[in-house]
Amino acid sequence: MIKLLKASLKAAISGLLIGLLIIIFIPSLRPKLSHSVEDWLLSLNSQISFSSAIKRSAPAVVNIYSVIQHVNPLNQIERRTKGLGSGVIMSSNGFILTNLHVIKGADFIYVALQDGRQGVASIVGTDPLTDLAVLHMKAEHLPVIPINLDRSSQVGDLVLAIGNPYNLGQTITQGIVSATGRKAGLSSSSFLDLIQTDAAINDGNSGGALINSRGDLIGINAASFNSISNGSTNGISFAIPIKLAYTVMQEIITEGRVSRGSLGFDGEPISREAAMSLNLQSSGVTVTGITANSAAASAGLMLDDIIVVVNQQPFSSIEELRHLIAGTKPGNSISIGLIRAGQHISLDMITTELRIN
Repeated sequence: MIKLLKASLKAAISGLLIGLLIIIFIPSLRPKLSHSVEDWLLSLNSQISFSSAIKRSAPAVVNIYSVIQHVNPLNQIERRTKGLGSGVIMSSNGFILTNLHVIKGADFIYVALQDGRQGVASIVGTDPLTDLAVLHMKAEHLPVIPINLDRSSQVGDLVLAIGNPYNLGQTITQGIVSATGRKAGLSSSSFLDLIQTDAAINDGNSGGALINSRGDLIGINAASFNSISNGSTNGISFAIPIKLAYTVMQEIITEGRVSRGSLGFDGEPISREAAMSLNLQSSGVTVTGITANSAAASAGLMLDDIIVVVNQQPFSSIEELRHLIAGTKPGNSISIGLIRAGQHISLDMITTELRIN
């Protein structure tokens, strides 16, 4: 290693000496050499570009047009664009992820690729709870967006949103991950943990891609935050994490829909002080409500029971508890460990289908 450093240092010194001799003995080359040095210095101080990330991912982000059809008073069929959005190509043979609200109520769904190809897409399935829809376009050799499911988004990560805002054409906006695990009112359920970003997501961006600086897909753009008093709020937008979106997509493709388990109870997290008094190493949830004739009621769950483990697995939050139950398919057994009046009890239950209001 030392020999290599010495050799590199000798080469650098030799280059400088040669350059100095050229400047001294060949004056006509001084302007050219000066420009070369200036260009080199500019390259070292050039601005950071994410063009390579965009080149990897942007071709797989499509424009989606939702069209409705009706018969006018002259008994003529008319079609008009009902909605505008974006989508992400997830496979070379035509599976596309987008938001459910982008295509909801459409009679026809048109997809436009960045390479000029266009076509009609069919709905494979939808999941209202996550506001996701899977489409299929009859085509081959489509560009596919890069995905790395092993990489989790962290607060402060730089992100780029790709979509077709206001039908202006494909547009890139930039920001950071402002927060993770957000609830944005997109669903009546609390199973939807969103990525919050300050990258602009406007009308038409919904269903598009949120990528990292490498060009990997990290989320499906969902919505901007709308406050009751001020309407749209700048700098607060949301995306569905790719791990969740990918899982939903796979289940829709294989099963036609997403099914989730339910036990039929409501709860709220216990305080840190209560957890310490019970010598709990993780979180606990106090049962505050039980649905009549539910799995929880049939198994003997009672109000004020404190749930501490699921299938002998502790959880860190009430959201994680809900995910553990929902991840147990309807009709399967699940073991709930709880504390009742200071006693540790285990109840076995059979999950039922989670119904979305």
